[in-house]
Amino acid sequence: MKMRLRRTHQEDIQKRKAAGNVNKNQDAIDAAQLQPKTTQVVFEIQSGRTVPRLSEPRHLYGSSGHVCQTLSRWPKECEVIQEEINHIDWAPYCPEPFWSPKSSEYPQIPFTLGGRLVYHAPAGKESYFSGSRAGGCPCAVSQASEAPSGPNDTTLVFEGRFESGNLLSAHRVGEFAYELTLRTDMYTKKHTQWFYFRVRNTRAGIPYRFTITNFLKATSLYERGQKPLLYSEERARVFGVGWYRVGQDVSYYRNGRCHLGLPCFSLSWMFSFPYDRDTCYLAHCYPYTYTKLWSYLSAIENNPKLSSFCKVRTLCRSLAGNLVPVLTVTSPTGKPGESEEAAHKPAIVVTARVHPGETNSSWVMKGIIDFLLSDSSDAKLLRDTFILKLVPMLNPDGVIVGNYRCSLTGRDVNRSYTSSLKDSFPTVHALRTMVHRLCEEREVLLYFDLHGHSRKQNVFTYGCELASDQQMHERVFPFMLSKNFPDMFCFENCKFKVQRSKSGTGRVALWKLGIPNSFTLETSFCGSTIGHRKGTHFSIRDLEDLGAHFCDTLLDYCDPDRTQYNICVRELQESLQQDASLILASSEAGAPPSGDGSTCGSNSSDSDGPPHQLEACKEMTRKKLLKSKKKRDCSFLARQREDTAEETKVVDVKESLGKDKYTLQPLRLTQHMLPRIKEDPEPEPEPTDATQKMSVQYLVFDDEKGALRSKSDYLRHLMSGYIRSRMQLGLGTTLRGLDLGPLHVCVQPKPSASALRLTPRGPGRGAGRSSNAPGLSHMAAGDKTTGPASPAQWKRSQSYTAPFSLLRTATR
Repeated sequence: MKMRLRRTHQEDIQKRKAAGNVNKNQDAIDAAQLQPKTTQVVFEIQSGRTVPRLSEPRHLYGSSGHVCQTLSRWPKECEVIQEEINHIDWAPYCPEPFWSPKSSEYPQIPFTLGGRLVYHAPAGKESYFSGSRAGGCPCAVSQASEAPSGPNDTTLVFEGRFESGNLLSAHRVGEFAYELTLRTDMYTKKHTQWFYFRVRNTRAGIPYRFTITNFLKATSLYERGQKPLLYSEERARVFGVGWYRVGQDVSYYRNGRCHLGLPCFSLSWMFSFPYDRDTCYLAHCYPYTYTKLWSYLSAIENNPKLSSFCKVRTLCRSLAGNLVPVLTVTSPTGKPGESEEAAHKPAIVVTARVHPGETNSSWVMKGIIDFLLSDSSDAKLLRDTFILKLVPMLNPDGVIVGNYRCSLTGRDVNRSYTSSLKDSFPTVHALRTMVHRLCEEREVLLYFDLHGHSRKQNVFTYGCELASDQQMHERVFPFMLSKNFPDMFCFENCKFKVQRSKSGTGRVALWKLGIPNSFTLETSFCGSTIGHRKGTHFSIRDLEDLGAHFCDTLLDYCDPDRTQYNICVRELQESLQQDASLILASSEAGAPPSGDGSTCGSNSSDSDGPPHQLEACKEMTRKKLLKSKKKRDCSFLARQREDTAEETKVVDVKESLGKDKYTLQPLRLTQHMLPRIKEDPEPEPEPTDATQKMSVQYLVFDDEKGALRSKSDYLRHLMSGYIRSRMQLGLGTTLRGLDLGPLHVCVQPKPSASALRLTPRGPGRGAGRSSNAPGLSHMAAGDKTTGPASPAQWKRSQSYTAPFSLLRTATR
């Protein structure tokens, strides 16, 4: 009805325009009436027709206009300096060579950890993550470093409490020598590899020696020529030079120190600062922070051209509440019929920084994004052919606090893809859900997880391949990448085994979802040992070029002309036959066959298991379980036995009474519980059997109904048996105040139910009254022949009081 009225109103407007009796004000009013009352529908002109479509969703968590959403959230106990740290992106004109280690040039300096403490900044006292806050601890930042005493004081001023920084302490062991200690991953006691810290009050031209003393890996690329990185703010300002390699006498050795039973290793190197009183930074690899990522994504969002085919959305929030962005890169579908083609586009998923200390993976991801957003024909072809899902930072919490491998759960996220703990590992759970939905909607052609490697050179991949598969299809893409980038990518280092210990990794978990080409792309922290780049470090430009070559290889792999693909398959099959013949020859010669090698970049078994906050909850729950009454009684009795073990003389009686099969076991009593016990003048004979000990106080255990564990239950049982026995004897007199004197137990070897009797012991008040109250000396304890008392008998028995002598016990 509304559409009919709108159409009628539009016809009236056209008639009035034709008659010429519509003024400008009336045109504005009519245009406002025709405009739809919503902002979610926009109209486009296609082939002369107005086509309505839904508008793009608002940037609820984008960086433009919502800067507060992208602020780094730290654990609430972390102290963070309020300084903005920026570095320029720069690559050297010539590749930087390796350091050539020679055993005669660097002696192994023993570990001392002496000298003067000049910097100390612990992460916090919490043992597990309990909350986060933007900017960290709200309190004022404490003074962690020693300030110079004057202009002639050459003490360096260290700082590592900034985003992605990692430095625990520094000791000055010489005038220009310092021993440094790295902070382990937060809420763990291991993983010390990544370092990134600031140094001030420098002196130019003076050789400094830095020694990091708590590495835990037995081997390192520093043994094979890797150098640390240095960044000088003054040099960047004057010459535009960014991070560059420094170091002479670089050595990596065992220092004799132990941590948690594991040997520690030291990294020592000498270098010089370029300027006096400069601000410099040292790092393990080129830093790439969470703030830098959002600055890069903000530039993409603010560019109308790039944002038309690159949508920045939020995959989820991390454990600390930081946003995890996901980029969707594909050509927009505006023309009729393109929506149907887009529904059949295959998808490609690429992730990075699941290990926060592997910063080179972020630079490779940046190279991929830059290539896809460029104006080249190859980039346009990729956007038209695929839907690319890019997650540039899967572990933002670990990146912010400066961890090397773990998240704030204290666990390796790349071992948690099969975990059902959604709240503890929200990023991998969201990624797995996204990939699962993609697999249901369309074909997922490739999955790549970008990593860095600390013990191997070059670039290589880890893949997934069945042992029975001889077609080599899973090896084609890495083989093509080695052809396109021979100076960095080494196909001989690629491994394709699926190990059981790697079942929780993204590569194996998503391969089991149905993605045949699931890989981990490993990039060395050091450099290349092949091709024209042999013996040189990787720079930022090299890492970005690797991302561009990755995109170029995608086009070759998906080329409709399968000639190149088939050539690669044949070459792989021939190489496999050659390897099989070599293995056969080595086995005939008696040499062990060379296997496919291990796919482990580092051992994360110590980081497997439930998160630390869940373990803490288990400890709290375990303590709360002891608060039940039953547990309190047992714990009280146990403590009482321990405290009075020397004062207590225990007598065990093991006897089966009657058909109900009661078992007698001891109740251990102390002297203060039995104040009126008198010593037995007559020595008791030693038991013939070691298992037979005498006791009057005991607990009664029923095999069918359970145990009488508390003292009150035992007294009720004793009282009811006593009253029933008195009723059976027909005694009507009151028993109030009756005291039969001290009693003792006569125990014979293998006693029967009738052999265990309560008899008077020695002369006394009880002996004089035994004739007036007969029956106890002849009554078997625990006699059940009378059966349970009637309600009337039980009510009448409530007025009786058991003699205190029944609670006495004989002691040696």
